[in-house]
Amino acid sequence: MNFKNILVEQDNGLATVTINRPKKLNALNKATIEDLHNAFKALENDSAIKVIIITGSGEKAFVAGADISEFAHFSVEEGGMLAKKGQEILFDFVENLSTPIIAAVNGFALGGGLELAMACHFRIASDNAKMGLPEVSLGVIPGYGGTQRLPQLVGKGKAMELIMTAGMITADEAKDAGLVNHVTSQEELLPLAEKIASKIMRNSSVAISAAIKAVNDNFKDGINGFDTEITEFGNCFGTEDFKEGTTAFLEKRKPSFPGK
Repeated sequence: MNFKNILVEQDNGLATVTINRPKKLNALNKATIEDLHNAFKALENDSAIKVIIITGSGEKAFVAGADISEFAHFSVEEGGMLAKKGQEILFDFVENLSTPIIAAVNGFALGGGLELAMACHFRIASDNAKMGLPEVSLGVIPGYGGTQRLPQLVGKGKAMELIMTAGMITADEAKDAGLVNHVTSQEELLPLAEKIASKIMRNSSVAISAAIKAVNDNFKDGINGFDTEITEFGNCFGTEDFKEGTTAFLEKRKPSFPGK
């Protein structure tokens, strides 16, 4: 896959997507959002890919925010469409992907960058990372899901403080707040992400996809996550992965999941 603003590498079931706009601190512009959508869509449709890692190029930034120059002149209607389309083609798309996505936050994750990281299934960070939603300092609010996902991850009060102050928190503070799962050095960030990915890949990709759907449904209005869990649990019994997993357990051997 060849893209202008991102790099995609694949190796033994693991795909690494690197946002590659170092001169702009990997800021998200329209073209980069479209590149990411197309890359994730292709990887989702590739049955050989079991886990995706997303990170930023260089050592300064994961994504330093949205490219403000693209929308500074927008009208009310254009602003609304910017948020709506962005959420649909990237942020909601990422959250609902059935392939696990790990955000390896390697520096600044601000505004749209933090929103992208929060849309991923979970996050790890380098110890130099700093995170925040500075939008109110520009006279606007987070528009790519930040006002919704941040409270889910850190609680309403902490989210309100971070959004209202437009402040940044360190990687360790993000870990304490539940925003990231692990903090490590810059050098060990991708190796740690790959180590976690390898653990995920030992398990049933079918069951993991079902678990993602069940967990996500708990946060969706009008949907009962418990009902989704029951349905997906039952569906697992009809899969080849369930047959292999239970047979391997009874035969006291490691399973070899077909992913079906």
